Amino acid sequence: MKILYAEDDDLSRKSLTFFLIHSGFTVYPVNDGMQVKELLKNEHFDLIITDLNMPFFGGMEIINLVRNELKLSTPIIVLTAFGIEKAELDAFEIGASEFIAKPFSPSILKARIEKLLKIK
Repeated sequence: MKILYAEDDDLSRKSLTFFLIHSGFTVYPVNDGMQVKELLKNEHFDLIITDLNMPFFGGMEIINLVRNELKLSTPIIVLTAFGIEKAELDAFEIGASEFIAKPFSPSILKARIEKLLKIK
């Protein structure tokens, strides 16, 4: 399963990428939304994980791109350090599949990924 993971914090991106690879996923880590946009032009992903706040192109823009421009049903998990109810509701309204506030347990994230991808 191919996961596109957008996170601008280097330590978070590297540690979660390591965890996901060791959980059996193929991970494409990027550090901003513009890289997401470029990859989505040429690659198919089974799941997208995105931070809400990133330079150039944030999580809300990524959801909008995937749902409204590319018309993809790819599951999207939004991660954010801002556990703001409005942000969570807005993300769901425009098409997010899951919303997880940081800090979070990688094992819980893995369980949610498996649920979205119907992996047992």
